[in-house]
Amino acid sequence: MGAESLVVLCTCPDEGTGQRVARSLVEEGLAACVNAIPNVASTYRWEDRVQEDREVLLLIKSSSSVYGRLEARIRELHPYELPEVVAVPIVRGSAAYLDWLQAALHRTNE
Repeated sequence: MGAESLVVLCTCPDEGTGQRVARSLVEEGLAACVNAIPNVASTYRWEDRVQEDREVLLLIKSSSSVYGRLEARIRELHPYELPEVVAVPIVRGSAAYLDWLQAALHRTNE
């Protein structure tokens, strides 16, 4: 069985950080595509307090074959002490799109 296609979720504190992370991941062949959704309302517990912030949500299209490097790179680029990095497998999708996704990652990781 080949590499599994993934959507990796990552929130960023602002659009500039989101753009920088997204561009680096695509340029480095760790993501085929990244969508940035601005102004996401996040409510979470941090340091024993409930926090509420506006963030940018990145939807990173990638693959299990590069996930370890992708996660490490996000941690390097991200300003948060503990950035959100959650991978969700793509169970179904357009065959042509999923083929493109794997091919885009394969070309830059040869």
